[in-house]
Formats: sequence, C-alpha cells, structure tokens
Amino acid sequence: MDTPLTVPDLADATELSCDVLVIGGGTAGTMAALTAAERGADVLLLEKAHVRHSGALAMGMDGVNNAVVPGRAEPDDYVAEITRANDGLVDQSTVRRTATRGFAMVRRLESYGVKFEKDEHGEYAVRQVHRSGSYVLPMPEGKDVKKVLYRQLRRREMRERIRIENRVMPVRVLTHPEDGRAVGAAGFHTRTGEFVVVRAGAVVLATGPCGRLGLPASGYLYGTYENPTNAGDGYAMAYHAGAALTGIECFQINPLIKDYNGPACAYVANPFGGYQVNRHGERFVESDYWSGQMMAEFAAELASDRGPVYLKLSHLPEETIGAVESILHTTERPTRGTFHENRGHDYRTHDIEMHISEIGLCGGHSASGVRVDDRARTTVPRLYAAGDLASVPHNYMIGAFVFGDLAGEDASRYRAYEGELDREQLAAAHELVYRPLRNPDGPPQPQVEYKLRRFVNDYVAPPKTGAKLSLAVEAFDRMSAEIAGMGARTAHELMRCAEVSFIRDCAEMAARASLARTESRWGLYHERLDHPERDDTGWLHHLDLRKSPSGAMEFTARPVEPYVVPVPEFSPPGGPERLLGEVALVPVATAGARDAVPAAPAPRPAAVDAPAGVPATAPPHPRLLGLLSLVEDSPDLDALGPYLADADPAVRAAAVTALGETAPAGAGPVLAGRLRDEAAPVRAAAAAALRELVEVLPAEPALAEGLREALGVPDPAVRAAALDVLRALRLGAAGLYAGALADPSVEVRVQAVRALVSVDAAGELARAAADPAREVRVAVARGLAAVRAPAPEPLAPLLDDPDPLVRGAALAALAGTGCPPAYAAGAGAALGDRAWQVRSGAATALRAAPPGLAVPALAGALADPNADVRKAAVLSLLAHRAEPAARAALAGAADDADADVRAYAARAAR
Repeated sequence: MDTPLTVPDLADATELSCDVLVIGGGTAGTMAALTAAERGADVLLLEKAHVRHSGALAMGMDGVNNAVVPGRAEPDDYVAEITRANDGLVDQSTVRRTATRGFAMVRRLESYGVKFEKDEHGEYAVRQVHRSGSYVLPMPEGKDVKKVLYRQLRRREMRERIRIENRVMPVRVLTHPEDGRAVGAAGFHTRTGEFVVVRAGAVVLATGPCGRLGLPASGYLYGTYENPTNAGDGYAMAYHAGAALTGIECFQINPLIKDYNGPACAYVANPFGGYQVNRHGERFVESDYWSGQMMAEFAAELASDRGPVYLKLSHLPEETIGAVESILHTTERPTRGTFHENRGHDYRTHDIEMHISEIGLCGGHSASGVRVDDRARTTVPRLYAAGDLASVPHNYMIGAFVFGDLAGEDASRYRAYEGELDREQLAAAHELVYRPLRNPDGPPQPQVEYKLRRFVNDYVAPPKTGAKLSLAVEAFDRMSAEIAGMGARTAHELMRCAEVSFIRDCAEMAARASLARTESRWGLYHERLDHPERDDTGWLHHLDLRKSPSGAMEFTARPVEPYVVPVPEFSPPGGPERLLGEVALVPVATAGARDAVPAAPAPRPAAVDAPAGVPATAPPHPRLLGLLSLVEDSPDLDALGPYLADADPAVRAAAVTALGETAPAGAGPVLAGRLRDEAAPVRAAAAAALRELVEVLPAEPALAEGLREALGVPDPAVRAAALDVLRALRLGAAGLYAGALADPSVEVRVQAVRALVSVDAAGELARAAADPAREVRVAVARGLAAVRAPAPEPLAPLLDDPDPLVRGAALAALAGTGCPPAYAAGAGAALGDRAWQVRSGAATALRAAPPGLAVPALAGALADPNADVRKAAVLSLLAHRAEPAARAALAGAADDADADVRAYAARAAR
C-alpha cells in the first residue's frame, strides 16, 4: 500500500555516476545500452517502469515495416520512398542510415534469438505492402522480442557494464552552465519518492513518442493507440535542455479498430490479401505509402456517405484467416480476439470496422521529434536521441534499433562528468517533481490531464486553423497554473503529475509549430484549412523549435539538405536558415474586427454611495441564522417584519431576499418601500426581487405609489428598476415616463424610452431624438419602429445622426416603419457608408422599399466585404423574391463564404 510522502531535502538526493546515461528501456534504449557497453563504457539505464516489460516493444511486434533485405529491395529505393511519403521534408542521410544498416540489425537481433519469417529455402520472407517496394518482414514470435532483449541485457558480461535502475523517472537533463553540454539528469524513484541525481559523460534519450497527447474517442486516458506510458518525457526534457526539435507540426494519426485501442494492422493483413474498403466494398486508397496523405484519403472516405471503412478479410480462405488470427490475437494485441468474440464477430463473416486514432507525436511513424544527425546526435553536445523520440521519418522498429546503436556507439567515447552540477537546474527539477506534495488536496492528475487533452482534441487535432491553434496556445498557457496546482500524496501520483507537465509542453509545441507552418503538408498530419495548399517554394524547409535564452519558444526554417538520392518530385531550394522567432497568435476575439471604431459612450454618473455610518461590510448579525431557519418555513409578512426593520442592513438585505424567494401576499408594496432604504445593499436586493417577481405581483395601487416614490431616490439603479416595473405592470402613463427623459442617468432614460413605447407615445419619443447619449438615441430609433402606428418621418433626424450606430439603427427601423421612395434613395446611398453598421441598416431598410429601387441596390450589397451586411441584404432580398432579379441575386449568394449568408440564400429555392 502506498504511504504518504514528504518533500525530501535536495541535499539528501541519491547520486549516481556513469559514462553513458540511457533514459528509457524500450527498443532504442536497450540497444543503446548494449552497444555502449560493448564499446567499453559504463552504462546506467534508467527506466520509470521495469525494463523487462517496458516500452511499446514489450506488447509484441508483428513484423518489421522497413527491412531493406539485399536482393529484395535497395537502400536508395527505400530512401526515395520515405522522401515521397514525407512530402520531401527529410534529411536523407538519417533515413539512409536505417536503409543501409537495417539488414545488419536484423541479423544482430536474430543472433540474440529474435525470429523473423523465412521461406522453405531459409530466405527472409519479405512481403510487399506498398506498390513500389517490398520491406515488410513478419515476425512469427514477435511477442517475445522484449524478453529476448532483456535476456541479452542480463548476460554476465553486460551486467558488469550496464547498471539498470528500474522505477527511476528522470524529469530534466542537466547541462553544463558554461558550454551547454549534457552532463547528467535529475529525477526521482517512482516507488520510494527519493530524489535521484546522475552525473554522466553523455546522455541518450530514448523515451519513445508522445502517445498520450490527444484524447481517445473512449475518453479513457490510457486507451491510446501508442503505449500510454509514452507521455512525451523526452520531448520535454530535450526542449528544456536547449535541444532543437523539428517537425512537431507533423502529427501521428493512425487507422485503428473502431472502439478498440489497437491498430487495424494493414501491415499484417495486406500481405495476406486484406485491404481497405468503404461500405460498398470498394477499394479507395490512392496513396502508395501509409502516410499523412493516405490518412487524408482515409478520413475523407470515412466522413463521406461511403463510410464506414473496413479492413476486409472475409474474402480470404480459412488457412489465411487462421494465420492472420495467430498474429493479430497474440503478438499484436492479446485482447483483440476477446474483443471480436464479445461482439460476435469473426473474420470469416465480418470485416473489421476501422476508425482514426487520436493525435500524437512520433518520429518513427510520422516525422516529429528531436532533431538528430546521422549519428543520433542532437544540437546539444553529448545529448543523443533515438527511436520514436528522434525525428527520422517513418523509422519504425528497425530504425529505433539502428539509431539506438548509433547513439550508444558515439556516446561511448565520453567518460563520467566529475564537475559541479548546476544548483539552479537541480532546484528546478526538484520543484517540478515535488510541488504536488505541497498541495495534496489540489486537483488530481486524471482530472487535469483529461481537461488538457480535451483541449488538444478541440483545438489542435486536424483539420487545423490559425484561430483554433491560437485558442490552444492560450488554453495551454492558462493550464500551466492548474498543472502547478495539482495534488499528490504518493510517488506514483508524482510520476503521473510529472507526465502531465510533459504532455502540456508537447501540446504547446504542437500548437505553436502548427501555427508557424503556414501551409498544408503531409495530408491529414498538417492540414491547415486557412492555408490549404502545399507551398514548396516557401516551405520546403524543416521547421525547428527551441527554447530561447529568455524562455520563449522560437522557430527557425531550416533548408532541406541536398538529397543523396534524387527524387524528381522535389527540389530543395537550399539557402540559409530563416529565423522566424516567436510565432504570432491569430486574433480570436468573438466580436470580430470593426470597419471603424464607433465613438465611445458618454460617461455615466457614478452611483450614489451608501450614507455615512453604514459599514461596507458589516459583520454577520446573529439574527441572520434565525432568518435563514425561518425561510425554510415560508414565512408571511408578519414573521419577516422584524427582520425587514432590523437595524443591521445585512439582516434587512437578507430579509428582502427572503421576501423575494417566498413572495407572500402583500410583498410588492413592501419591496417597493425597501427601494427607499438608506442602505445600498438593501435597495439592490429590493430592485432585484421586484424585477424577478414582476410577473406574479398584483398591479395594485399601493405598489404603483411605492414605485413612483422610488423615482425620487438618488440611486439611479433604483429609479431604473422602478420604471422597469411600472412599465411591465402597466402602472404608469406617458407623462410620468416623459418626465424621466430628463433624468441625469443614461440607464434611467433608456428605461423611460422603453416605457414610452409601451404606451405608444410616439410624440414624446421623437422629442428624445436629440438626447446627448448614443444609447438613448439608438433606443429611440428602435422604439419609433415598435409603436403601434409607426411612421418614417420621426426617424429623419436620426438618419442624419453623426454616430454610425445611431444611423444604422434608424435605417434598420425603416424596415418597420415603411421605406417610401425618398427614404429608399437615402438607404441606397447609405450602402456606401464607411461603417458596416450603417450599411447593414441600409440593407435592412430596403426590405420595406419598393422592389424596383430595392433589388438592384441589394444585389450590389451582396459583394460587400462584411458578412453581416451581406446577410442583411439576403434577408431583404427574400422579402422581394417574387421579383426575378431578386431570385437571381439570391442564387448567386448560394456559394458565399459565410455560412449564414449561404443558408439564408438557399431559402429562395424553397
């Protein structure tokens, strides 16, 4: 059972030392450790779980996707294939390393005991999945690969060189404060919670992809396509160590089985004769490599009326299906057979419904990762990256082994660092690990992580837009504080909290990088709706990101290195790197941009303060408890009377609120009387209660008298409320309301205009057209169209008002008052006004104008740059759709860029 932890002292850290520190005990990390040890280095292998069953490889592997076996494929062909699959954005020297060293790695693994399928003559049974090459090599016993590797690690000669520390999770790479080289790492034990510091001559990051980035359709945090322990640890550690990352905008998105977090395994099924079909049984995949472009085709088919999409196996013979089952239900996912069985599905009678995975970051299956050269070296001296963490496009398992081998080989040259470790870096790592212990009751990790990854789905997952990505950046910035406030009590919870910080870092990288690349590339992986075309002229460049000295995330456009294998479709432009700096966010204000900024409203007088001697925040009165208890019994006025007359304004305010909640007989006049209370909180409570109860209060004379008396209260909020209730209950007359037009408060005068409309006092309304406040004049314009007998003439002074909002409101009012020819001419001229509000009002006015004058003007307004103006024009044209010219204009608006305009224009055809 986990025991509560306390924050350990930094001085009590456990210190370890090694020549080569390998972080991550999966595919690449295991190979890096083995190679470095074979080269004579003392190796420390840190794994946050247990190396025996850690990493994606521990779940089994059905085959090798990129085996370049001599006689079956050529390295240069493979390099060209990957270049095309990644839309030309590759460092071919790294891809060629996998192509040229992959077969030797197959033989090395075979010497360890890993089995690859061979034919009757002992030749490797390479199968063809892609149309241009044969690279898939099945592994009949792939479920045992990790067991074989662990056995190799535990050989006596390896044990002498490789120290394995399971359950230790690094959180930061430590660097030398002067030259920036990697000199170790800091982390903690995920069972005991002890702080661990490592000195090293070189550091190899092999922590796998960021598979826990997007949220699966199931909503289950760990139901991801990739191994859910891969939370982007290495991405974050490399970034904070100063290393460059690249291609982070190129997401990993995979086809999977619907409702099951496992791959559909086309790489297994296709060589046996399976293929992808839509619901009509038609093959639809045009792309020649499982890439972002193929995923775009897959997504389009899935979203069309030809979906769902299936992996078709039912046409295969029994023996073939049996062979597929033996791989898919054991090596790839042991639970897969149970999943199908529980649904009553059999490959012989049912094809496999497919869907799309959540997004992730992965070099091995797309292109996003830590930038490395052809020796696995990052841009930080003595820091290496290998496997799915490194940006070597479509590197897969063999590539992970190859680059783990390269990293171990190069890193083995260095010996343990013996200097002082930077105390500031150690303190920062210590704080990152243990801050949840200082706030044990803070939000739990699952809650915060769910919210974070839901934002990833909402704003970062393709198809992308600048606006959504900008919202994502804002959300991730906000969540930094929430993540810092997470609570934990055990070491395991500390591990999960640290992982959330890594996920947040990766999410921000993904959003900012996607914003920076202003084109679409890699099909679904980076589909920008606001930049839909691929731009090889400007963007056949790697997009690198790094942490600037100021702590900001900055970007560089790095030219693609000259190809070692020519690919006719792409011509890298070369040239120098372009420093892009920090990415600019796209404005996402919901109000949108204005054509012109209207004049600011006149300042309103401040509310009258409470009388002297009334405390702003008086201490609670003991009688409040009695009042609260009384309210439960729905008291009458007699029971509430003592509280309403209490000397404490807090008690009186509470009594007024209780009166509003219970509404006993006679409540209206009492509430109106409280509008004249000396305490502002009591008056505010009375005004709120009156407005809330206005539909149930009897329109009795006593209430009317109390409301009229309240019109003399200095508090403008009270006067406005009194007018509002008088109007609603029909307790006032035109003269009373007209008198309020001289009130010093704009809010009161607006309420007076509304009250005058309620009694159809058009004459009094017209006299308010000269009010100094824009809000009042706008209310007058709207009110003149709302009276029972509206006429356009009273609007005349407002149509020439200097304020565009008033002119717009007056023009729009003509649609209600009628728009005779003289006014229609003015509305037509107003369609050329600089303010879109005026143009919108003019288009609305023409709804009531004679068709011969209105339709030509409205047809021209359909080209207005403002969508609201076009929408107003369409709505007015609908009123004239009996005219052929109006119908023709509406037909032309059917493909407008604005959804509302299109939708309303379509009504003309009904």
